[in-house]
Amino acid sequence: MRRLRIAYRMAALIVWLILCVGAFYIAAPFTRRNPVPPRFLAGVATIAGVRVRRIGSISAPRAVLLANHLSWLDIPLLAGTTGSVFVAHDGLAGNRALKWLCDMNDTVFIARSRRSTVAHQVDQVREALDAARVLTVFPEGTTNDGTALLPIKSALLSALDTTDAGTAIHPVALSYGDATQEIAWVGNEPGATNFFNVLGRGKPIDATVTILPALTGEALNGRKAIAEATRDALTKAMAGW
Repeated sequence: MRRLRIAYRMAALIVWLILCVGAFYIAAPFTRRNPVPPRFLAGVATIAGVRVRRIGSISAPRAVLLANHLSWLDIPLLAGTTGSVFVAHDGLAGNRALKWLCDMNDTVFIARSRRSTVAHQVDQVREALDAARVLTVFPEGTTNDGTALLPIKSALLSALDTTDAGTAIHPVALSYGDATQEIAWVGNEPGATNFFNVLGRGKPIDATVTILPALTGEALNGRKAIAEATRDALTKAMAGW
């Protein structure tokens, strides 16, 4: 049955991809922010067996979401529920097929290890916010197993130091309920193995996207303050699971 589920879901994903790619190019000349990629990603989560619940709301027309990171499913969940684009490590751009899909959703690729690129990163973040209005950063820099947060890397937040006052910064807590430890992508597990483990599950995955209150006051005084406030908010949210 597991193999049948994987085969069925893979076939559904391929058909869904073909339909959405066609729709993307049809819509492209008529819109600045193409509406197809978030809908495609939401469909990916549904085909993978995810049932999504969203708690909370974004408090401004433009927002940066700072989310804990557990799985590749985080991206379909957040895109589907918020319409977000994402910040990704520029190493991912080396995979042509993956970069092609990421570019469709206006992904911002950054060189995290080179401080000389910060000014360019600021411009990229502003352009992404202008186009999509919502952008997600995973400030841990990698996935974790869901039991605790990894250290928040404040360097990843350097571009947020100069976001304007009209941009809300929201910590976002992601949970997959009882399935969290099983679907978390950690350690040396190959990406393909994790992908097929998710597709082969028989039980639905109950996911929750909790948009926590926007940071205010001293929590916005630079990247280190943002990192500390985000860690505190996410830790408290995770303690209630």
